[in-house]
Amino acid sequence: MPPTPPVPSGRPGPGEFAAYATEDIAFVPGDDALAALEAQAAATLALLSPIPDAFATDFAYAPGKWTLKQLLGHLADDERIFQYRMLCVARGDTGPLPGFDENLYVRTAGFEARAWADLLAEYRSVREGTLGLLGTFTAEAWVRRGTVNGYGASVRGLAFHAVGHELHHLRVIEAKYLPAVP
Repeated sequence: MPPTPPVPSGRPGPGEFAAYATEDIAFVPGDDALAALEAQAAATLALLSPIPDAFATDFAYAPGKWTLKQLLGHLADDERIFQYRMLCVARGDTGPLPGFDENLYVRTAGFEARAWADLLAEYRSVREGTLGLLGTFTAEAWVRRGTVNGYGASVRGLAFHAVGHELHHLRVIEAKYLPAVP
């Protein structure tokens, strides 16, 4: 028996995600979070894979800004957290889900000590997990709502927020990091 095709998420409307994510979500193409996440993974890996390990370790475009290793590690951490939030809300968990301190996570993770290829593989693995989870959601699960970091959100709103968040960082990478790659 062939696998059941995934149910498209539909595009979230206002009130299905954090208001501060509106601009980032506006950059997400299409009406299906799963398709956007899948296409984004390929584009992100194609953009980042050629970057030399030493550059990813050492270069930050300004004092206090993250290196590319830290940024990629942050993307993986953030996606894991969005993945957990989507799972909780999709399964009907009505308890409030907390936020997190991304700067603390980056400071304590040790990303800069890891190989760039390792971090790229971790990113790929995390994204595959997200795609696997979201591919199981029903139409009802996509529109279930919960409270995340103090705001109301639907599962599809969280998924689009995850895509938009990464798009935000990719724009920064293209503008501030890539011009300096040797």
